[in-house]
Amino acid sequence: MNDKLGNWKRTHYCGDLTGADIGNEVCLMGWVQRRRDHGGLIFIDLRDREGIAQLALDPDRDPEAHTKADKVRNEFVVAVKGVISPRPDGTINPKMKTGEVEVEVSELRILNTSKTPPFLLDEHIDVAENIRLKHRYLDLRRPALQKNMILRHKVTRSVRTYLDEQGFLEIETPVLTKSTPEGARDYLVPSRVNGGNFFALPQSPQLFKQLLMVSGYDRYCQIVKCFRDEDLRADRQPEFTQIDCEMSFVDSDDVITIMENMISRIFKETIGVDAPTPMARMTYAEAMDRFGVDNPDLRFDLELIDLSAIADGCGFKVFADAIKNGGMVKAINAKQCATFSRKDLDNLTDFVKIYGAKGLAWVKITEDGWQSPIAKFFTPEELEQINKTTDAEVGDLLMFVADTTTARRHVAVHHPFTAPRDEDLELLDSDPGKACAKAYDLVLNGSEIGGGSIRIHDQHIQNKMFELLGISNEEAQEKFGFLLDALEYGAPPHGGLAFGLDRLAMILTGSDSIRDVIAFPKTQKATCLLSNAPGPVEEKQLQELSIRLRTRKKE
Repeated sequence: MNDKLGNWKRTHYCGDLTGADIGNEVCLMGWVQRRRDHGGLIFIDLRDREGIAQLALDPDRDPEAHTKADKVRNEFVVAVKGVISPRPDGTINPKMKTGEVEVEVSELRILNTSKTPPFLLDEHIDVAENIRLKHRYLDLRRPALQKNMILRHKVTRSVRTYLDEQGFLEIETPVLTKSTPEGARDYLVPSRVNGGNFFALPQSPQLFKQLLMVSGYDRYCQIVKCFRDEDLRADRQPEFTQIDCEMSFVDSDDVITIMENMISRIFKETIGVDAPTPMARMTYAEAMDRFGVDNPDLRFDLELIDLSAIADGCGFKVFADAIKNGGMVKAINAKQCATFSRKDLDNLTDFVKIYGAKGLAWVKITEDGWQSPIAKFFTPEELEQINKTTDAEVGDLLMFVADTTTARRHVAVHHPFTAPRDEDLELLDSDPGKACAKAYDLVLNGSEIGGGSIRIHDQHIQNKMFELLGISNEEAQEKFGFLLDALEYGAPPHGGLAFGLDRLAMILTGSDSIRDVIAFPKTQKATCLLSNAPGPVEEKQLQELSIRLRTRKKE
């Protein structure tokens, strides 16, 4: 069982064999998916990243290879030589890419053995995710995950090819940089050489890509790692990958057109789906008015319906008071959902409270009219108006929320370098809350996969923005001084957009979790079950970094 590779060279991937190869001699190498003994004749399914090939080992053809095959078990690493032949009648497997052929093995070498894996490595695995992540190197052998990783590679290949054709230069930016406020907590890295000082891992290459525009590189791109210390969820990781782009002498339409053409090309080249351009566009105000979120999923016809005019002065105090205090009343018509039980409705009420709603009023539309605790507060005319406005029909469920809109202090939701619209510049002095930004997102099936803006390239406007955000000149200079200085040396008009590669790959592969498109992901608690990171370090290392921990387990 100590056979070596020797001078054998692989001729084909297992998954590439077809009927056109019948009669050819091949050399295959891979992992044993399964072994089947049919009373002398042994079959082995051999797997590599491209798929599975069936091997047939006949004791009459090569007794030595057959004897070795008898010792083979799942996940052994083997190499074989043999001739491709058609499968016998009745044994063709149309579900397999290689299902019409098999390899009649003449020689077999066992390159390595394997312990029994903690879970089966097939398409229909049903095992806890923590076990899979603990043994990620095995999990990654599964065809489903390998398919995801290969598609992710195709995405990056498509991106680089397209951007190169569009004149973009791929330029790397620093990973050890300065802590700047960009919307999430920074991951900090202590400096040994400069004790007491810290680097920050970049939340994005924002400042550096703007500096590259000042430097005259005109079009920059980078597939880059970014880091944000924030609460995690199914589509978010502490370290993630961006497709990052910036370009000079452009306006919003230029950026949007170039980027949506790139996305369209990615879809065509990776999954064969046509994504026509120009893509549908919607303002932030329209999205919030119709859907209540800035990343609506248009596959669901659940638009918010404004009933404020009808509810103004109605007998239902909750609605009337909301309108009186400058608020609004909105509803959703859940078609043919009047069958929901009271428990279902109570659960929905608890659900909306998570997002700040104070409650949920509901109405079931029946043959006899409104069935609802709030029906008695409305006049017949008001009921008719609400039914007409919401397109209510028998069997529908209307759900209402009422509240006031509250003003809040001006803060930077992300980085504070987004340019205001030209026509809104005067509002920065008179009514900054009404000024709109030259910003844009790309939303796919309810997920924001990209976002960007035209940047501020005029230092005076940038200083004004800091002033509105309550950032003093001293603080601005301390945190962003190198960018502000650069803006004094002929910064061109510029803007860009960044896509979340992981989130995009998740959607393209139909995965439920972003972890299924990242080779070595973190858990919901930002830990790596494979390497047990993060973990403690030796006291000596802390001393070198001039760090003392408040609490440390006693030796």
